[in-house]
Amino acid sequence: MSVERRDVVLLGSTGSIGTQAIDVVKNNPDRFRIVGLAAGSQVGLLAEQAAQLQVPVVSIGDASRLPDLEAALTAFAGKDHGIEILAGPDAAAELAARPCDVVLNGITGAIGLAPTLAALGAGHTLALANKESLIIGGELVTAAAAPGQIVPVDSEHSALAQALRGGTADEVKRLVLTASGGPFRGRTRAELSAVTPAEALKHPTWDMGLMVTTNSATLVNKGLEVIEAHLLFGIPFDRIDVVVHPQSIVHSMVEFTDGSTLAQCSPPDMRLPIALGMGWPARVPGANPGLDWTTASSWDFFPLDDEAFPGVRLARAAGEQAGTFPAVYNAANEECVWAFHEGRLGFTQILDVVGDVLADHTEAGELSIEGVLAADTWARARARERMAQ
Repeated sequence: MSVERRDVVLLGSTGSIGTQAIDVVKNNPDRFRIVGLAAGSQVGLLAEQAAQLQVPVVSIGDASRLPDLEAALTAFAGKDHGIEILAGPDAAAELAARPCDVVLNGITGAIGLAPTLAALGAGHTLALANKESLIIGGELVTAAAAPGQIVPVDSEHSALAQALRGGTADEVKRLVLTASGGPFRGRTRAELSAVTPAEALKHPTWDMGLMVTTNSATLVNKGLEVIEAHLLFGIPFDRIDVVVHPQSIVHSMVEFTDGSTLAQCSPPDMRLPIALGMGWPARVPGANPGLDWTTASSWDFFPLDDEAFPGVRLARAAGEQAGTFPAVYNAANEECVWAFHEGRLGFTQILDVVGDVLADHTEAGELSIEGVLAADTWARARARERMAQ
């Protein structure tokens, strides 16, 4: 069956998701063509990508790097490159609204909200790797999306979307998100107190950026994914579970009302969910090597230790309170992660401060772009105050 080639706008092209998405596109030129690239500040790699892929437009979030980007494009694509450049904090959102079939939002953090809304407003399919924009935007994002317009790229939510094909909505009993457990699985809270930034970045199975890798070590990432699953699939929080699976082969599961459980399994490589996100609902042949069923192996599953890793419990509470609480959870955590890597905060103190900030946020604010961003700003400031104390 022939599949029409899709034009893709790639946001966050220089990050982990972005560079892997480019690998998928290069390996499938008959399926995908990149027509726009956006990055935050890495002008050299952005220019190199633009030249190789011959894209017509690029955007850079840091407007002060515009001269450097111009020079880099000249170096990689020639003086008469003809590539349009968008610059500034609104550039990614402007690019997301440009004509295309799919917007892959691989930006990290709350700054991905405006591009997410822009892509949805333009009617594009949104392949969403920027979970933060859905989590902090909540109903603001889901209300802007047509049925099926958001396709998850996170491996866990991609797995759930695939498994949900196996039954109807009223047959779903619960969703089960798997977590690798990160590099500190099995440690007690006391044993985690002396963890260093370098240790937190040594993830056993995934290769990700600083923020996501640290969030995986604290299991905050899994907390964010619980909120994301609720918003994507409309399943109540009390029917969304988390189980630790160190091998990262089973990416998530759906349990149905008759006792059957469907699991999506594949080697831990993001190219599969990225390819599926851009090609949904069609699969991309050869996106990822399959499992070797001729070799003996064991898969382990363990309950989540909420005392040592309270991030999921706090996220679940923030999600249930809804409104701007998820934005506060996310922003306070991001502020604490940076402080941890700068040596200003201990590893276990990250969630201590996040919990304090959530407790201080006594009333959900207005659920609008302005309201969400105001809550984000307040939470960061409050986290800094708490850390100073």
